[in-house]
Amino acid sequence: MNRFKSFFVAVMALLSMSCSANANQSSINNETDMDKNSKSLVVFFSHAGENYSVGNIKVGNTKIVADYISEMTGADQFEIVADKDYDMPYMELIEVAKQEAHDGELPPMVGKLEDVDQYDTIFIGGPVWWGTYPQVMFSFFRDYDLNGKTIIPFTTHEGSGLASCVEDVKRAYPNADVKPGFAIYGHDVRSGRNKVEKWLKGLGF
Repeated sequence: MNRFKSFFVAVMALLSMSCSANANQSSINNETDMDKNSKSLVVFFSHAGENYSVGNIKVGNTKIVADYISEMTGADQFEIVADKDYDMPYMELIEVAKQEAHDGELPPMVGKLEDVDQYDTIFIGGPVWWGTYPQVMFSFFRDYDLNGKTIIPFTTHEGSGLASCVEDVKRAYPNADVKPGFAIYGHDVRSGRNKVEKWLKGLGF
């Protein structure tokens, strides 16, 4: 009788441990599902036309990276479009970018982002023009409050890396959770899908 009682107690203990483990796994799965259900957005500015190293292109380097991110994460997109013509030779564009940065110019944008509050995570990307993002992106920073959100900066460049883009995003949104940035050479983006995928996996996507 005592042996039967001991066996019964042992079985009940095992069942209790199993239920507890299943409950914990269910909790973990629910947390993962919540993360997957959070909404993401890619905000970017991209420059087609004449670009350094890649020549005259119909689709800007940053647009290609933004498309990779959306394909891999399901993120929505908002393209920042300037109400200003940047279709010019590259060397001329450099001088325009330099002057805009020197003057702190905030070129007006075309279009409007509706209901930014629905997004939890926002990727912010652009080329590096004169040490930071193009000035029209700072127009976006002025007009949209992303404090309290997770922000993930990225850049396309031909030697500048992230420049001061991450620091400038942090200054624009001091109460956001700004993650370390990702930089990729413009001449690499058309064959660089795997690099973007590796970066996103490192972030948990």
